[in-house]
Amino acid sequence: MAKIVVIDGQGGRLGKMLIEEVRARLPQAELLAIGTNAVAASAMQRAGAVHAATGENPVVRGVMDADVVLGPLGIVVAHAILGEVTPKIAEAVGGCRAKKFLVPMNSCGVVVAGVQELGLAAHVRLAVDQAEAYLNRQDSGGL
Repeated sequence: MAKIVVIDGQGGRLGKMLIEEVRARLPQAELLAIGTNAVAASAMQRAGAVHAATGENPVVRGVMDADVVLGPLGIVVAHAILGEVTPKIAEAVGGCRAKKFLVPMNSCGVVVAGVQELGLAAHVRLAVDQAEAYLNRQDSGGL
């Protein structure tokens, strides 16, 4: 069973959408929602995350053995998401062995050249599409 960690901050809107999409499409996955603040964690829990936590240490510990990490691009950029991403969070996520499927967001202060501008729902679907395809290849030994 794959371990998927969803990380979000601020109001948790993106995290909520990711949790809903993952639960609908990958119900067998072990799903951990981590908010950089309590509001984000609560939003993800209301969206169906059974396991939810808040803060820096849960991110650091949670991504250690994750297979997939989903969240905004800012989770790998220190001081992003209006300062909610600590350098320790960015280092832990960026350095973990998990495959990262990140959604470009304006609040992270990073623009990725060549990324198509889409609505948030479309970006969420694309991120989960790619994570699902990755996990299916992993299950079939194709990595």
